[in-house]
Amino acid sequence: MAAPCRDLTGLRRGLAAARLAPGRRGANKLCLAPFHHRAPPPQQQQGRRRQRQGLKVVAAISEDLPRLAAPGTGKGAPEGRRPEKVLVRAALTVRRKHKEDLKEALAGHLDALWDMVGRSVALELISTKIHPRTKKPLHSGQASIKDWCQKRGVKGEHVVYTAEFMVDSDFGEPGAITVANRHHREFFLESIVVEGGLPCGPVHFACNSWVQSTRELPGKRVFFSNKPYLPSETPPGLRELRDKELKDLRGDGTGVRKLSDRIYDYATYNDLGNPDRGKEFIRPILGGDNIPYPRRCRTGRPPTDTNMLAESRVEKPHRIYVPRDEAFEELKQGAFSSGRLRAVLHTLIPSMIATISAETHSFQGFHHVDNLYKEGLRLKLGLQEHLFQKIPLVQKIQESSEGMLRYDTPRILSKDKFAWLRDDEFARQTVAGINPVSITRLTVFPPVSKMDPAIYGPPESSITEAHITGQLNGLTVQQAVDEAKLFILDYHDVYMPFLDRINAIEGRKAYATRTILFLTKAGTLKPIAIELSLPPSKAGEPRPSKVLTPPADATSNWLWMLAKAHVSSNDAGVHQLVNHWLRTHAVMEPFILAAHRRMSAMHPVFKLLHPHMRYTLEINALARQSLISADGVIESCFTPGPVSFEISAAYYRDHWRFDLEGLPSDLVRRRVAVEDASQPHGIRLLIEDYPYANDGLLLWSAIRSWVESYVQLYYPDAGTVQSDDELQGWYHETVHVGHADIRHAPWWPSLSTPGDLASILTTLVWLASAQHAALNFGQYPLGGYVPNRPPLMRRLLPDPERDAAEYATFMADPHRFFLNAMPGVLEATKFMAVVDTLSTHSPDEEYLGEERDEPWTGDAAAVAAHDMFTADVRRAEEAIDSRNADQRRKNRCGAGVLPYELLAPSSPPGVTCRGVPNSISI
Repeated sequence: MAAPCRDLTGLRRGLAAARLAPGRRGANKLCLAPFHHRAPPPQQQQGRRRQRQGLKVVAAISEDLPRLAAPGTGKGAPEGRRPEKVLVRAALTVRRKHKEDLKEALAGHLDALWDMVGRSVALELISTKIHPRTKKPLHSGQASIKDWCQKRGVKGEHVVYTAEFMVDSDFGEPGAITVANRHHREFFLESIVVEGGLPCGPVHFACNSWVQSTRELPGKRVFFSNKPYLPSETPPGLRELRDKELKDLRGDGTGVRKLSDRIYDYATYNDLGNPDRGKEFIRPILGGDNIPYPRRCRTGRPPTDTNMLAESRVEKPHRIYVPRDEAFEELKQGAFSSGRLRAVLHTLIPSMIATISAETHSFQGFHHVDNLYKEGLRLKLGLQEHLFQKIPLVQKIQESSEGMLRYDTPRILSKDKFAWLRDDEFARQTVAGINPVSITRLTVFPPVSKMDPAIYGPPESSITEAHITGQLNGLTVQQAVDEAKLFILDYHDVYMPFLDRINAIEGRKAYATRTILFLTKAGTLKPIAIELSLPPSKAGEPRPSKVLTPPADATSNWLWMLAKAHVSSNDAGVHQLVNHWLRTHAVMEPFILAAHRRMSAMHPVFKLLHPHMRYTLEINALARQSLISADGVIESCFTPGPVSFEISAAYYRDHWRFDLEGLPSDLVRRRVAVEDASQPHGIRLLIEDYPYANDGLLLWSAIRSWVESYVQLYYPDAGTVQSDDELQGWYHETVHVGHADIRHAPWWPSLSTPGDLASILTTLVWLASAQHAALNFGQYPLGGYVPNRPPLMRRLLPDPERDAAEYATFMADPHRFFLNAMPGVLEATKFMAVVDTLSTHSPDEEYLGEERDEPWTGDAAAVAAHDMFTADVRRAEEAIDSRNADQRRKNRCGAGVLPYELLAPSSPPGVTCRGVPNSISI
């Protein structure tokens, strides 16, 4: 008896959760309509002829899925008999768009019509077995989706379609399925489940891919089942397909990429400038012997008209190429587009006013900054009403955009509006703020530059013992060094080579800064000296520099505030250009490109890395288009301006080391921790209350345990690692092509043992998830109040010897001088709008350690290991919550002190200042 029929229409995930228990009759609830009611495919027509010849129908694994068997077939059947036929069904879950424009709707109707006349979606099963005589993979023969047209009007995000195959009973396990989309438009195929009268039971295919029309990309798409196979273990029927699929993904390195392509290749960063617009938009090529840099995804666009080495640009709103499956899905695209709309609205009016007005508008008082979050468009700018009357568009925008023109209050103001003024808060943010990865233990006093003294003068800092002795709670300077009480934010060598060019830019002023901090008995830090240096007027001469210490009067208080603002501006630049962009976004891209080019989707390591590569190529491409390009947001809003990415490249050349990018190694490198085998994570922190490090080590440990247990499932010894051609090809190409400019560096880890592999993969998962989250999602909550963390400075400190008139202005109105040194209204609002978007979690975010709904792997042991990882991440989140309530931890708990939640794994959508996504997706 057939099981009751269940309507397949609109079922989420379709049959992904349906599993047949071998030998259990009636277990499958899926309905099969009697196949004599339909126009059968040729295989079924042949089966009917056998029925008319007196053959009987017998039950398969499920009573719903009959198979045709001739008498005497099966076990013990005489040799020479043809194998029995079994009916197999494929259920495809297709995800529809939430919204369709008119063109897409018309194309959908046209596809339904084409489907009715035979231009349908065709499938073919490919067995893991090969034919004993031809040695070719066994194919099922082609079958078409029969219900596409009927389900055109079905509501719901997911629609399940079906196709039926008649295959020999000895067909073996389906290991791959091909899909030919003969419609006019692409569709998003989420998964396929194949089940029926085969002894292997249901076979799952996790597709999650756009299937292009054969009109766009001739040929068939291949999807492999979710069973992981090392290359040496690939079933005979899949070997040729495995190699061909990788070859197709690599392409041939030529041609302009179409948006529908699925080709992964490398190029240098030769598209940041636009020399055709003028010489001020020329930027150096990043990548190559002159300026080493990681590689990015190749688009193949033609060169510019004026420079054959520079690639022509694609300006928004036009899309920049990434392989089709790397592009944002609809929910993510909607959230990002909404953020871009907010950015446009937030910056449109200041831009227009800047155009109308002859002068750059500065904030007239701190209350004008506050009005950005309170009063809305008119009051927040502090401008005269008559200016708005010249811009009638403003009124329309105000009426239509409702609250979109008012900024949300940054979290940094939520508990203590004036906390940013305090020295302890300034210092706390070095270990619990947006950029907690720059602070370093000071082991030599005075600090010493590593730059060429023949060019930049004597290397020693101008900070002396006399400047700081009174701030050390009775310790001598040497005692404070020996007892690990002194720490430093050292941006001297990072900025010094570029200062002449930066300070020549109108409206930009910067120093090379050093800030010394003292660790108090309470476990908190306090700044005790700030050094501000400028380049020497002549090569080799002493550098002009001044040292400021905590203030003792009103004048020194304002100067100290300005010095801290310059430090914060330098910190913001290093955070964005080096620690955030370079050390997560840019360095991960070659690993991702090589993974797609060299490791099959069947490879267990690819399956491990796959969730940690989601959307990264797309967000990096968008960054090249709008954020890091010439005159883009980074150059417009951060102090270094046009030299920004030369600073980033200099760090890559001189300091970046993959072997030190894991959390414990980085903490030891910065000397804020020492190795200690007796400690849970193998290191001991010298700043015990270091929220980023404390919480990060919890997640690092969970990631490491998960990766190690996963690697052990497939690589029991060094031989299995060394003999894996795909794995070795991935790592070799990443180093020698993706990071080609530093490929000969001696510090690249070897990949010879399971331990080597686990260490490399742990670092990659850490960088893509927790490290990026710690550096990204606090940008608006903690940096959206510009006086707390100005992204650029427009004035040097007033100096009566350099400019007596300016010093007199400062003395007369220090409040106004301070605000005039900050970013102006245009720079501030543009910066705030962008970091608000970049700090936002989209509704389709996938978080670290989340349970995975789809059957991502067919290996039960891997699923069990991931379940343990999920439990570890949940325990880490509970520990983080507990720490934030512990009043002994003064850097994250106290009156007006913000809790540190940037490494708390879960988060709702929006700007939350918490949440650790699996991948670099924003």
